Amino acid sequence: MAKKVTMQKIADHLGVSKFVVSKSLSGKGGVNETTRERVIQAASQLGYFTQKNAYMQNMKRSSQGAGGDRNKQSVLVLMPNIRSQTQDSLYWGKIVDGIALALDQEGLGMVIVSEHRADNFVNILNPNGLLGLVGVGQISTSLLLEVHRIGLPMVLIDHEDPLIPSDTVFANNIDSMARLSNHLLGIGHTQQHLIAPIRYSRSFRDRWIGFRSALEENGMKPPAGDDEMLMLEDMDSVVFHEEFKQWLLKRKKAKNLPTALLCGNDFTALTVCEVLREEGLNVPADVSVTGFDNIEDATRCVPPLTTVHVPKEAMGRAAVEKLLNRIHNPSAPLEKILIAADIVHRDSVAGPRS
Repeated sequence: MAKKVTMQKIADHLGVSKFVVSKSLSGKGGVNETTRERVIQAASQLGYFTQKNAYMQNMKRSSQGAGGDRNKQSVLVLMPNIRSQTQDSLYWGKIVDGIALALDQEGLGMVIVSEHRADNFVNILNPNGLLGLVGVGQISTSLLLEVHRIGLPMVLIDHEDPLIPSDTVFANNIDSMARLSNHLLGIGHTQQHLIAPIRYSRSFRDRWIGFRSALEENGMKPPAGDDEMLMLEDMDSVVFHEEFKQWLLKRKKAKNLPTALLCGNDFTALTVCEVLREEGLNVPADVSVTGFDNIEDATRCVPPLTTVHVPKEAMGRAAVEKLLNRIHNPSAPLEKILIAADIVHRDSVAGPRS
């Protein structure tokens, strides 16, 4: 039988005091952020968070969701206001709409929190009366650790944390991007390139995996993993506009411009189309461009954007369904739910020039 992972064991592993480990895992002050992150990572690697009842406060939580007055119950929706993760977003907003509709059908309320700092979040969070949490988009480990600490059931949408175990909901990014790349190969685009910062999010990394696998299965060599358009750090529209422009000019000068550019999402694709037009290149006559997500602006692009439709509202509904199931079956194995996504064919793609 495996020995219990204690705070002392974590402290011995890192060569720090048990006091430092306790402070780090409790979310209290007095420990710098670097040390706190080291403690969290070590605790995860040693299996501390996966132990039953590990790191959870002893709290008498309401069980009304199983038969009491559920109208007094709410679900916390955590969507930190970073990376354009707001209700006004054409992508994230639709996911929240799906969550709201599903909760309303269950007679449950919704409390939206956009806080992204763990210390502020601790002051906001009051678990009494909350059935659980649905996390939307990028959320820091420190925030998720606070949720895990109090034992609040959670489901994450379009994000997963390697240190904090939870149920997750994603679009089927790998298969969808692979199908899109294969479609372009089928109409003659043997010179494809992915424009997506693969370190930015799990979804972008999965889309890169799908793109790469499609090329490799067809005996083609994908762009190197250290390519500039894969290693972008800042997705600010102004910054990306300039970085992509410089990449494009170098490719034009070297006469190795791809015939098709697959973009990590529609926002990226819209900027790519804009830069191509500025440099005198026609879409799709000179370069075909595709997006991903199928936000409303994709149809307003000139020409309208070929993309992958991510059923955003369905992801929100699936997360609520999974959360309610988790509440009633807390010991069931964790699940990663993949929602199918389909290619939407529009006018930004054509066969390559002969």
